[in-house]
Amino acid sequence: MPPPRTTLSVIAKVILLFAFGLFATSAHSQELSALDGFITDASNGETLIAANVILEGTLRGATSNLSGYYAISGIEPGTYTVRYSYIGFDTVTREVVLAPGESVRLDVELATTEELLEVLEVSADRITEGEQRSIGVGQISVATIQQLPQVFEPDVFRSLQLLPGVAQSSDYSSGLYIRGGDPGQTLILLDRTKIYNPSHVFGFFSTFNTDAIKDVRLYKGGFPASYGGVLGSVLDVQNKDGNRRETHGKFSVGLLASRAFAEGPYSRGSWMVAVRRSTLEPLLGALQDIDAVPRAFYFYDFNGKVNLDASQNDKLSLSFYAGSDYLRSTFTEGIEIKLRYGNRTVAGSWVHLWSNQFFTNVTLTTSWYESMPRATFSGTNFKQINRVAETSIRADFEYYSGPKHDLSGGIWTGIFNAPLTNFFDDREVFHTRNRVEHASFYLQDTYHPTESWSISAGLRGTYYGYGRHFTLAPRLSLERQLESGARLQASAGRYYQFLTLITNEVFSGFDFWLTSGEGVKPAYGDQIILGLKTNLSSGITLDTEVYYRTMRQLFVLDPFSTGLAGLEYSELFAFGEGMARGAEVQLSRQEGRINGFIAYTLSHTNRAYPRLNQDLFGESQIFVPRNDRLHDLNVVGQWRISRRWELGAVFTFATGQAYTRPEASYTIHDLDFANGLEQTDLLVSPGLNQSRLPAYHRLDLGVTWTGSLKRFADYTLQMQVINIYARSNTWFIFNEVEDDGTLSRSTIPQIPIPLPNLSFTLDF
Repeated sequence: MPPPRTTLSVIAKVILLFAFGLFATSAHSQELSALDGFITDASNGETLIAANVILEGTLRGATSNLSGYYAISGIEPGTYTVRYSYIGFDTVTREVVLAPGESVRLDVELATTEELLEVLEVSADRITEGEQRSIGVGQISVATIQQLPQVFEPDVFRSLQLLPGVAQSSDYSSGLYIRGGDPGQTLILLDRTKIYNPSHVFGFFSTFNTDAIKDVRLYKGGFPASYGGVLGSVLDVQNKDGNRRETHGKFSVGLLASRAFAEGPYSRGSWMVAVRRSTLEPLLGALQDIDAVPRAFYFYDFNGKVNLDASQNDKLSLSFYAGSDYLRSTFTEGIEIKLRYGNRTVAGSWVHLWSNQFFTNVTLTTSWYESMPRATFSGTNFKQINRVAETSIRADFEYYSGPKHDLSGGIWTGIFNAPLTNFFDDREVFHTRNRVEHASFYLQDTYHPTESWSISAGLRGTYYGYGRHFTLAPRLSLERQLESGARLQASAGRYYQFLTLITNEVFSGFDFWLTSGEGVKPAYGDQIILGLKTNLSSGITLDTEVYYRTMRQLFVLDPFSTGLAGLEYSELFAFGEGMARGAEVQLSRQEGRINGFIAYTLSHTNRAYPRLNQDLFGESQIFVPRNDRLHDLNVVGQWRISRRWELGAVFTFATGQAYTRPEASYTIHDLDFANGLEQTDLLVSPGLNQSRLPAYHRLDLGVTWTGSLKRFADYTLQMQVINIYARSNTWFIFNEVEDDGTLSRSTIPQIPIPLPNLSFTLDF
């Protein structure tokens, strides 16, 4: 259902009002001055995202964008002291004289604060307090991801699961379940390019190599109009640009995989490459006699980026990614599975400064995903060919008009192609080819009516060719700075989604995407968020958010369908709706030798689909999905014992997952004239997901030792233990009818024993 006309009318009037104010400000700014430039790390030339710029003696300032660019316009002529700051870096001041109508370009390099080298934080991946604590934003630094205890490998997704509002599915899954949504409701971008299945080892961890990453930003909800196409959340990952000062490398050896990384300058820019490959083959070879151990398995991924400074106002970049998994396993006699899947992406970007007030970023992207699972069951073959290919062009602009308005906008258009073919016994039984042209635009204005108020209004429009769907999605957010330093925040908006992810909880390589289309309307939902961010003392912050979101016109494969062949496209789906609400609290300490955070979430989510979870009268009842949690608590701590030794710990507690518990069974007897009497045992449950597994809790510990091999290289040795007190958390319960008709239950655990992890890294 499209947004009410009254709502769209109000948003349109607000945007027009902002535009009139914008033009009025622009006219006055002809007599005023402006200041702009890029902010970089002095040690390697990497741009710094969200660095602070303040004109001392005034309340005027700015924050650098994803390209490290800042601009302050509408400044009264005069002499100013400009202060540049970034957490973990020395504050720098510059004196600048601004004549009437003059625009001054001032690029600044910030050096790492030597005093902070003994603190957890490092210089490569910080964001300012203002950006980090925007409404709906979750952030965890790459340095923290690399230091925390992890199952085999430092992993972006598993680290994000520690944030409030982000739930994990199991010890064996890195899937992101954010604020009641499933993984398909999160838009995942790498250098502005969509990634459709960013997982390795069947979903055990993500494809993002932390050596190659500069910035990880999660919008848990209420994201701005510059993002769209999903109901729930956005994960925006930026690759490193490469060291512009000197050639640098790193090599890591771990139990699961080994990694190599190199970066350096050339005459007009920089480059970066990162490679990771599994090192499990020797272990698998030694375990070949054990049932269900894969006969062959490997994965790899490769990241690269090249940057060219074409001129002072033009920066070009080309980034690429490739990753793949392969598995061949015989589970029991007569059952064999072969699985190959992977991603490829290429993104070319052009950043141009047309003036000190007008900034553009144009990106051409190509994303490709392919999955080809094959299985043999007692001589019968099953095969699926699943591909996703998307080529798009995206153009964004930012216009800094003066002290009152910051305007941004853009377009994103492309072609999405997702053919899916199923074969049974070498015969094609289903084929669909969803080729879709799509286009979207957005316009957003951030208005500062006073020094303490900020209002952001945005509108996003999208056209989806398959089914000819057109949507308009308004967004509005407000922030009030209180005298105490606290920040009151509110956000509301509508969001649309044109794709649905059909998931497999065992192997993510079996996942595939289907689209809205003829007779299948896009899903949509509304989000409302309220937040309060406070500073309790130096370095200690308390952030609280409450949210409510709806999910309507959800479309999933109909679980009662007897097959996919011969059906109209709309007949493939069951349509339903959902809701999620919750409260999140995060207490953080970012300074000193002992730091970390406590994250708590109180939440509830539900779903409703016709014909699912019916009562005795045939009426569908609301049910909770498997990822519903009432309580979710994570405690993350790091203690820098000395310059060489650091201790890390993660404790997790969560309400047990929902599951369907059978309470009875019965047997159906059929007389088969060919084979005699046959029987089928059926399990009976009073409701879908009506029971809970036992509560989940786990403690992980890790120690890091750093040192130097004279002038050759620095080294890092990490020793970690996962599940240190051997908690046997339940993964799922297997139900079986015994010969005497009784119902037996057996528990399948997650990681049931303490699991050690060891890695060694050389940094040269």
